[in-house]
Amino acid sequence: AVNRGEKEGILLVKIDFSEARMMHFIQTKELNGQNPTGQGYEILQHAIEDAYKRFIRPAVEREIRQELTTQAQEQAIKVFGDNIYHLLMQAPLKNKIVMGFDPGFRTGSKLAIIDSNGKFLAKQVIYPHKPANVQKRSEAINTFKQLVSDYKVELVAIGNGTASRESEEFVAENLPAGVKYTIVNEAGASVYSASEQAREEFPDLHVEERSAISIGRRIQDPLAELIKIDPKSVGVGQYQHDLNAKTLDEQVDKVVETAVNQVGVNLNTASPALLAHIAGLNKNLAQNIVNYRNDFGEFTSRTQIKKVPRLGPKAYEQAAGFLRIVDGKNILDSTDIHPESYTAAKKLLSLANINPVNLATDEDNTILNRLDNEHKAEQLDVGIQTLHDMIMSLQKPGRDGRSEMVGALLKSDVMHIEDLKAGMKLQGTVRNVVNFGAFVDLGVKHDGLVHISRISTRRIKHPSEIVSVGDIVEVWIVDVDEKRNRIGLTMLAPQ
Repeated sequence: AVNRGEKEGILLVKIDFSEARMMHFIQTKELNGQNPTGQGYEILQHAIEDAYKRFIRPAVEREIRQELTTQAQEQAIKVFGDNIYHLLMQAPLKNKIVMGFDPGFRTGSKLAIIDSNGKFLAKQVIYPHKPANVQKRSEAINTFKQLVSDYKVELVAIGNGTASRESEEFVAENLPAGVKYTIVNEAGASVYSASEQAREEFPDLHVEERSAISIGRRIQDPLAELIKIDPKSVGVGQYQHDLNAKTLDEQVDKVVETAVNQVGVNLNTASPALLAHIAGLNKNLAQNIVNYRNDFGEFTSRTQIKKVPRLGPKAYEQAAGFLRIVDGKNILDSTDIHPESYTAAKKLLSLANINPVNLATDEDNTILNRLDNEHKAEQLDVGIQTLHDMIMSLQKPGRDGRSEMVGALLKSDVMHIEDLKAGMKLQGTVRNVVNFGAFVDLGVKHDGLVHISRISTRRIKHPSEIVSVGDIVEVWIVDVDEKRNRIGLTMLAPQ
């Protein structure tokens, strides 16, 4: 922050220390043993003073500032990496038909209908807000309700940009019973919408229409959608645009690859951008996989990807365990069990007398738990940890580790900043975690801040010890400054 302030010409920065002590130290060191009345003593003294002012002090200051900057960058990169990871690992909202709602005033609000598998179905532009005339605003209500009804929309995802508050009111007033809405952080949606990837995906749509699709898909599968966007543009972190680009990119790549490989991808729906982060694959191989899928239809087995051009044995060995095939020929292809371990997995099922077709019943899971021991590991010629992981995979074929994460906060009513009063208890979603606290979305357009001192009763060094991006937390209002749109929050329950 200090460096940015100096760069912008707002601050004048210097290191403040005792120059008298520094001069005394240098003079004592350099003039020790010299005769104060001797020839050249005064010249040497002036030389020391000149060297200090022109060389030593600036060098010391540069070194100190460089050290402080390096420490700050390392911390900022770590915070950014943690935030990106938790953002990508937010629980997907599966099997829901979603309307993406990209708010706007003069240019209208763009709507996009996304089916439960993320497929784009329909688009529309409505004008629900002034300066649109009464007729257009009335038409907007009818169009919105008709789309919700025709496509059996179950959730409306509203972008949190310009006109989001007005759009939230519009949606809340016109939603039928049983349909919810949520506010989605739309940071980076415009970046994606204007990207080459978006143009390839939706060549016939305008930039704003693609943005509505991105907003809708973010709630369905945050990882699959956010992976398409430059992580520095997704609005989490602290001063990421001031950091060393190469170091930041390396950290981001590492975090993204960890998240993607931890979750795995559906081989028949994954985009090239998502596949490119799988171990063993790169952009070219990822595109080749999608091209093969487009030319020959959906993959029915993992081994089929060996036919993809330029995908060799090494790439297959590294990638296979992270690629899932849902409803394929082999149930094991929907698990994170590597094909190399299929023989052991089938032997395990045989020992348990379990039919692979009917995996994951309560009875089967109980039987498998009894086999989770060293004796069975030796019998199957696998390590005990491998056996444990194998059993977990068989108990939940197609499992997604993100399902255990906190999902989006769904709403049916709306609040305004003037509705907030000190002492009020609310639920909110953590949007960003920085060194000094956490920003929480309460659904009132402007995020509230929980200062680090109000996050936990115990002393913590960083907010990330307690909260992460995407967490749903209970907070209490401390104070509200309507003029500056600032909301002070605490996670400590009032006594």
